[in-house]
Amino acid sequence: MVVATYIPSPAIIIGTVRIITTIVVSEAFPFFRFGHHLQKAFYPTIHNPDSERHSTMTGFTPDAPVLHEIKNHSEELTKAEAGVAAFAAKRNNRWYPKFHIASNGGWINDPNGLCFYKGRWHVFYQLHPYGTQWGPMHWGHVSSADMVNWKREPIMFAPSLEEEKDGVFSGSAVVGDDGKLKFYYTGHRWANGKDNTGGDWQVQMLAEPDNDELTSATKRGMVIDCPTDKVNHHYRDPKVWKTGDKWYMTFGVSSAEKRGQMWLFSSDDMVKWTYEQVLFEHPDPDVFMLECPDFFPLDGKQVLMLGPMEMLPKGEFHNGHNVIGFSAMGSKPSGFMNRNVNNAGYMIGTWTPGEQFKPETEFRLWDCGHNYYAPQSFNDGKRQIVYGWMSPFVEPIPMQDDGWCGNLTLPREITLGADGDLHTAPVAEMEGLREDTVDFGAIDLDVSGEKTIVDDAEAVEIEMTIDLANSTAERAGLRVHATEDGAYTSVAYDDQIGRVVVDRQANAQGDRGYRTAPLSEAELAAGELKLRVYVDRGCVEVYVNDGRQVLSSYSYASEGPRAIKLVAESGTLKVKSLVLHHMKSIGLE
Repeated sequence: MVVATYIPSPAIIIGTVRIITTIVVSEAFPFFRFGHHLQKAFYPTIHNPDSERHSTMTGFTPDAPVLHEIKNHSEELTKAEAGVAAFAAKRNNRWYPKFHIASNGGWINDPNGLCFYKGRWHVFYQLHPYGTQWGPMHWGHVSSADMVNWKREPIMFAPSLEEEKDGVFSGSAVVGDDGKLKFYYTGHRWANGKDNTGGDWQVQMLAEPDNDELTSATKRGMVIDCPTDKVNHHYRDPKVWKTGDKWYMTFGVSSAEKRGQMWLFSSDDMVKWTYEQVLFEHPDPDVFMLECPDFFPLDGKQVLMLGPMEMLPKGEFHNGHNVIGFSAMGSKPSGFMNRNVNNAGYMIGTWTPGEQFKPETEFRLWDCGHNYYAPQSFNDGKRQIVYGWMSPFVEPIPMQDDGWCGNLTLPREITLGADGDLHTAPVAEMEGLREDTVDFGAIDLDVSGEKTIVDDAEAVEIEMTIDLANSTAERAGLRVHATEDGAYTSVAYDDQIGRVVVDRQANAQGDRGYRTAPLSEAELAAGELKLRVYVDRGCVEVYVNDGRQVLSSYSYASEGPRAIKLVAESGTLKVKSLVLHHMKSIGLE
């Protein structure tokens, strides 16, 4: 063991007292442990939780935020802006989105810090400014006054503290009792000081914006440390909400036994936090981590949405119930379920402060497409809105060669349907992106018929109603990004399996395969299928029956004109109506 003394810069002060910290470095964890100070142990001893998961664990929640600056944050932000600008200068726009949020250059993943504040919608996101693969995380930022026209804002966070030296990981934003916004996020370090071979060291952090425009922020420091004897490295993605007079925080944890859990903390002042208990543990022993939690009220009830890895359930009260959401790392594919590397979904159940979450339904996907992960929601005062990350799970990932990688989904409003399930449809503002409209009316196709709807479509929305009762095709629908080399992506109803399909097997580039979204018995019996299909330069979003199901997938079109065709396979197709809207840019190109 090596012991050294660390003297922080003059800017690192808690209250009016400058901190002098002893660094304890071991072979297993060569990084700061903030429990060791010159005068006394900063934290009390950690105790084991009891068998009911109600714990007396203490000692890892300091009375005041702790931070140790190792780099000048302003300088790191300047470097990050230059990194993104270098990629933007040479970016290839062949698949770069026209109406989806993406970074100007570099890699992005999870949406972060979503909020409506002082008259503007703000979307932050995980950003690696120095590469088109995942790397040290920063927070990118865009904002809008109308959710139609967006502008780029300065990068908000770059790693600059010892507690986050290898990445400013995901987090959320919440308005406190004083009406001011706070950011909570995870500070990330590699346990061995250099890479992921030794695991993660993660803690929960607090920051506060410097202005109402949210163009910069001051990092306050660590508010929850990690009890290493209780955690198997993964410990991240805080979400904060208020119930009654208490503030609560949850985040994803991999326990020492490698079980996927969500831990619950409470606070009276949003600074000093107390461990309460394990809010939820996934019943599948193969699931070792749950991440990206979320919690919100919906229709007067309470919703718990969590975004852990590989199976993402979310939460919500309806009739005394709530929904828990998470992405479960380690879940195995089963039939049509969990086909992606990571899968985002939810379970409906009950939660009362002081108790664990009690699921009452099976796991249900938020999105059935190839590329959807780590959703986060926020309330803009009128509705609950969710963004997801269109995650490129499987190589090859051709856009990485174009100076950028990754975009978010469209914003979706979460509602509770008459069927008792959650629906997600594009927010009403998306209609403001329509430049013009072409109404094709009703269309009939003969056996194995085909009709070209548009010869070249860069960015469009299609609203289509299929008469299932009077169609005989085994599979029927649209072929989008159809190019002269025979490549296309199919968006269709498959009558043999009773599902909506996004099929990329004819793609010339990128990962292929297909994904399906189920239709209920009632939907099939109705004899009618409504599809709302958004086609951007490099991705597709398909909303089924007003958002009862959604599929989001990348689609890398080949060179040349990108046609959209209506096709019936092995049978006839009757379309009651088909309307096409050309879409304008959201202003981020």
